Amino acid sequence: MRRLAVIVATVLGVGYLPGLPATWASFVTALALFPLRASLTPPVLALALLVVTPVAILVSGEAEKSLGHDARPIVIDEVAGMLVGALGLRHLAGTGGVAEFVLLFGFFRVFDIAKPWPVRQIQALPGGFGVVVDDLLAGVYTAAALWIVSGLLTRL
Repeated sequence: MRRLAVIVATVLGVGYLPGLPATWASFVTALALFPLRASLTPPVLALALLVVTPVAILVSGEAEKSLGHDARPIVIDEVAGMLVGALGLRHLAGTGGVAEFVLLFGFFRVFDIAKPWPVRQIQALPGGFGVVVDDLLAGVYTAAALWIVSGLLTRL
């Protein structure tokens, strides 16, 4: 079970890519979502989150036993966070273009790295909850930023 948990938690090894594994995982997630952009409706994203989030919490907690607390290779939390952030895509005027996905990726990385309040504090939750929930919150900030950008663009 633990070996499978590590495979899933590292998103099939993406977490072992050199440099910044969380950035790679966010990038891979954006690339995977892009061809599906026409069907990324709020109900579809909600369903994906209902599947991905509990799996991410479970496998992250289990993978920590082998890799260490919130170890860098554990990147399934970025997948969950990007899904939350993608909820903000529908509000952008040109929904579905490359620019929107660049914004999704960029905003998510900023909020995941900067960890504004209470993202950093959420990391203190035990096990897989602390690994995943902070990224879900970074995704909320990302969706909000996309909504704000959308509002600003519609006023121009």
